[in-house]
Amino acid sequence: MKVLFYTREFPPNVYGGAGVHVEYLAAELANLMDVEVRCVGDQDVKSDQLTVKGFSSEILKLAETQDNLKPILKFMETCIRMNTGPFDADVVHCHTWYAQFAGIISKLCYGTPLVITTHSLEPLRPWKREQLGKGYDASSWIEKTAIEMADAIIAVSEETKLDVLKYFKVDDNKIKVIYNGINLEEYKVTKETSAIKRYNVDLSKPYVLFVGRITRQKGIIHLINAIKYIDKDTQIVLCAGAPDTKDIEKEMQASVADIQKERDNVIWISEMLSKKDIIQLYSHAAVFCCPSIYEPFGIINIEAMACNTAVVASAVGGIKEVVVHNETGLLIPVLQQQEAPFEPVNPEQFSKDLAEGINHLISNLALRTTMATKGRARVEAHFDWKAIALQVQALYKSVI
Repeated sequence: MKVLFYTREFPPNVYGGAGVHVEYLAAELANLMDVEVRCVGDQDVKSDQLTVKGFSSEILKLAETQDNLKPILKFMETCIRMNTGPFDADVVHCHTWYAQFAGIISKLCYGTPLVITTHSLEPLRPWKREQLGKGYDASSWIEKTAIEMADAIIAVSEETKLDVLKYFKVDDNKIKVIYNGINLEEYKVTKETSAIKRYNVDLSKPYVLFVGRITRQKGIIHLINAIKYIDKDTQIVLCAGAPDTKDIEKEMQASVADIQKERDNVIWISEMLSKKDIIQLYSHAAVFCCPSIYEPFGIINIEAMACNTAVVASAVGGIKEVVVHNETGLLIPVLQQQEAPFEPVNPEQFSKDLAEGINHLISNLALRTTMATKGRARVEAHFDWKAIALQVQALYKSVI
C-alpha cells in the first residue's frame, strides 16, 4: 500500500498542531507502508519508505493582488502543481484547507480514494476573515467540497465528529474518530535547562507556560488578561509566535507591554523554538495553560502531560476528551456565544477563572505532582502514535 499526503506543513516548516500531526503520523505510517508527502516548501527527501517533496507557487504574479487574497490564490496554484508528475498512490490523505484543493483535483483526475483529517473547521473559525477577507469564502468552499466528496473523514475528537455532521452533508458512516498522538520517547521529562536559562526564566520560582500561535482561536489574550489575577511570584512564560494578522500581533504587543509595566516576571518568547527547547519548557513548568476558545483536539495538552506537567485548560471541544478534570489537570468552564466565533460571554470572568485554577495548582505541589503522574499515564494509554497509525492503516484499507 502507498499513501500520498497533501499538506501545507512539514518539517522544517511547521507552525501549528496540524504540522506536528502530519510529521509524526507520516513517520509511523512509514513503518507500515510507503508514504509520499507533497507539501509547501522546498523539501526534497527520500528514505526507505518516506518520500517528501516540497512545492511552491511559481507562475502567479501576486505583487498587485490585494494582500488577503494572496494566500488563497497561492495555495490553490500550489495544490495544482502538487498533482503533476508521477502518481502511483493507492490512497490520498489531505490535511487542512491549504492542501485540500490538491485532494479535490486528485480525486477528480486520478479517481484515488480520498481521506480528509479535520484538524479544524472553517465554519467555526470566522475570525479567519480578518486574515483572508473574501478569501475566507474560498477557503470555506474548498473545505466543504473536499469533506463532502471524501471517501472517509478522520475527526480528531468525538466533538469534532458532531461538528462535521452539523456543518456538512456527510454520511455518519464515513466519519472515524482517531485521536492525535505523541512520540512517547521524545516527549518526556528532561533535566536540561539551557533554553530556560537562555530566556532568563528563574528556576527557583514556579512558572505557568503557554505554547501556541497568536490567534483568536488559541485564546492567548484571555490568559494575558488573567495575569493580573495570578499570584505575583508566579512567572508567566508565553511561547507565542506566528500571528494570524498584523492587528492581532499589535494587540498582543500592547497587552504584554502593559502587563510588563506591572510585573517583571512575564516573559514573551516570540520566535519558533526547537522541540528540545519546548520540551525543556514543558518539563520545568509548574502549570501548562491552554485557554483556547475553539480546539478540535489540542495536541499541546498531551505534549505537556507527556512531560509530567499539570494542565489548566478551557473546557471546549476535544480538550474535554484529553484532559481529565481533577485528575490530569483542571478544566475551566467557559460560557460561550452560541454561534461562532465562540468568544466568552463574560471574558473578564473567564480570565479570573483561569487565574483561579492556575493559583490553585501553583499553591498545591502535592496535587500538581499527582496530576503530572496521571497525565503521563493517560498519554501512554491513549495517545501513542504507534497505535494510532494502525487505526489509520485500517481506515485506508477500508476505502481502497
